[in-house]
Amino acid sequence: MSRPTEMIAGVRRFNRTVTERVGALEDHYLARDRPLGQARVLWEIGLDGCDVRTLRSRLGLDSGYCSRLLRELEGDGLVVVEPSERDRRVRTARLTRAGRAERTLLDRRSDALARSMLKPLDERQRDRLVTAMGEVERLLTASLVEIRRVDPADPRARYCVAEYFAELDRRFRTGFDPGASISADDDELRLPAGLLLLATLRDEPVGCGALKLHPGEPTELKRMWVAPSARGLGLGRRILAELEAEAVERGGRVIHLETNGSLTEAIALYRSSGYVEVDPFNDEPYAAHWFEKRV
Repeated sequence: MSRPTEMIAGVRRFNRTVTERVGALEDHYLARDRPLGQARVLWEIGLDGCDVRTLRSRLGLDSGYCSRLLRELEGDGLVVVEPSERDRRVRTARLTRAGRAERTLLDRRSDALARSMLKPLDERQRDRLVTAMGEVERLLTASLVEIRRVDPADPRARYCVAEYFAELDRRFRTGFDPGASISADDDELRLPAGLLLLATLRDEPVGCGALKLHPGEPTELKRMWVAPSARGLGLGRRILAELEAEAVERGGRVIHLETNGSLTEAIALYRSSGYVEVDPFNDEPYAAHWFEKRV
């Protein structure tokens, strides 16, 4: 059996064990009169309510299935779906008093289920299980991240770049003024002049990276940023690899980048990814290190 086949078989075996142990196959999840899907929606709506679009995104549900679950919960008097107070075009799901009571009961029974998983194990096994679960959660979350090329004027790309600038301003000793830095404007990040990659997790923007393309000359890497909430998932390395692939596809052979000395994590990423520090090749005022990689 090949290694990929063994890995697929291992994932499927793990999935079967988890669905059995948590009772995902039961119509009466946690001994209540509803399946896991409805219980999960109740929990995700939360005590403050949740926009339906956000709810679908968080749970990875298509519009039709999410609507059916909400109708069923409305029919049981646990949820109301109504226009948002901020924007009447947006529908918001909220728990009724009965829905809040049901969610509290489900929380207690979920705690009991977790205790039942830990109880048969000794202390060392419990630590191993919880640590392994944390690692699995991180890796599964990483597998949910999508990276695609978008127009730099996309609102999600705008958000990432603004957050990137704000972080540089906080971390640089002298602050950061985008107008004083070497430009990477929208027109410079649209093909054929360049491109921008956006990373999303459950439809929320969590990272970006860009290239400025110069036929016959080194490609410039720009705007590399990962949201604090998504760090630790290997996303920076993944964005970097995707940018390198984009550069090679468009004839790039050398990639240049510059960075500030305060961005120690970025410097470590570049060095571990094969970038070599070289003499300054531009006059970027905020740079302290210049790197090059042949791809």
